Amino acid sequence: MAFEDNIFINCPFDKEYKPILKIIVFSSIYLGYKPLLSETINSADSRVEGIQDLISQAKYSIHDLSRMESTKKNELARFNMPFELGIDIGCKRFGNADMNEKCLLILDKIKYRYQKSISDLSGNDIEIHNDDPETALRKLRNWIFKIKGTKIDSANKIWRLYNEFNGDFFEIAKSDELSDADIADMPWDELCLYISEWKKGRDNFE
Repeated sequence: MAFEDNIFINCPFDKEYKPILKIIVFSSIYLGYKPLLSETINSADSRVEGIQDLISQAKYSIHDLSRMESTKKNELARFNMPFELGIDIGCKRFGNADMNEKCLLILDKIKYRYQKSISDLSGNDIEIHNDDPETALRKLRNWIFKIKGTKIDSANKIWRLYNEFNGDFFEIAKSDELSDADIADMPWDELCLYISEWKKGRDNFE
């Protein structure tokens, strides 16, 4: 897909965050966009260079800052997400004409929490999801509505279809002989293919 249809997703990949990331990926595809996520393809390549490439390929980006904190005593906070957000903001400011048109959605889990660690973002609108997948979906859907400026499906309908996909995927997984371990460790790009094929089949059936 073209630059105008790509969404770079800068989010945590931990197990606890997975329900939010899954609905963000599903909703992005359902609403006509291609999610770009940073996954290692070649261990010889620099990870940050791969992230820069993805950012440069996407007109739209979603940056979730909800994990920029330590979870255990003496553990350092994680700053990969704000670092990648900084790269994207710099790309928008100093890039070519296409880059100047980039549009970002910044998410966090608690209102005003980001001000304690990244006070420079105080002038930006940060959307709050409270660690709730359905709330994250609503924030994403409303952001895309503002981008498109035309009627799109409601968050309630997309949530229903997401749950329908999850039910159908159980049967798809059995048909493709996917084990629980296969599903748990599935690359995000592969899940995107399953979602796209499911949506295409459903659209054709209707």
